[in-house]
Amino acid sequence: MWYFLNVIFNILNKKIYNYFPYPYFVSVIHLFVGVVYCLISWAVGLPKRAPIDSNLLKLLIPVAVCHALGHVTSNVSFAAVAVSFTHTIKALEPFFNAAASQFILGQSIPLTLWLSLAPVVIGVSMASLTELSFNWTGFISAMISNISFTYRSIYSKKAMTDMDSTNVYAYISIIALLVCIPPAIIFEGPQLMKHGFTDAIAKVGMTKFISDLFWVGMFYHLYNQLATNTLERVAPLTHAVGNVLKRVFVIGFSILAFGNKISTQTGIGTAIAIAGVAMYSFIKARMEEEKRQMKAA
Repeated sequence: MWYFLNVIFNILNKKIYNYFPYPYFVSVIHLFVGVVYCLISWAVGLPKRAPIDSNLLKLLIPVAVCHALGHVTSNVSFAAVAVSFTHTIKALEPFFNAAASQFILGQSIPLTLWLSLAPVVIGVSMASLTELSFNWTGFISAMISNISFTYRSIYSKKAMTDMDSTNVYAYISIIALLVCIPPAIIFEGPQLMKHGFTDAIAKVGMTKFISDLFWVGMFYHLYNQLATNTLERVAPLTHAVGNVLKRVFVIGFSILAFGNKISTQTGIGTAIAIAGVAMYSFIKARMEEEKRQMKAA
């Protein structure tokens, strides 16, 4: 379900950008639909809303800010370049994670892990050099989103609480929405009021425009919710491998859906990067497993 929703989200999202290129506004809609969904779920008691206090709020705000920044920059990249290319760059996330663990958290990262990341960096570089839709906005935005999501995972570890993942994700969505609204108004407000909305409605009609935005928001929220719930239920290795395969799925389906031409070198680079991420995920999860067994012993 997580893969299925993710693939549909990515394809529908890019289709919207093809006639409505306003990533800041669309990012707000993604979060807004999710927040409305959470509020309705809480209202009917599925799940019951967990109470939040100022201490927990202090822990969740940095997570939500990183979530908002990573989300908006991902969308700027999706709007600027091919979906498959954004996902290839986002395969660098483990590299940023390892760097942050070593240099910010002070955890020592073994040489084998660093070596497994070499193919990821080489693969992404190869893919970038010959990517036909390449532009710097798309590339830099995807890189900023990698750094934001790395910080998000660092802060998430600090904010691990007894609250269930569904409630945590709901609170993060609400805070992230509040963070995303001002930049959307500043950067895109005037253009949207002048011609953005009227152009989109002229191209696809009011009904399709509204239903596209509603569904893309639903798919965004549900795939994130499912990813969070999956993480709760499986070992780190399973989740890490799941994440790698998800990229393969999304890259493959987006190329089919949009008929993107990709050069042979971009294809090979993407494959090398994904293989590197798979290696990294295996080694990292094995280390986690050994750590857990030593604790148990």
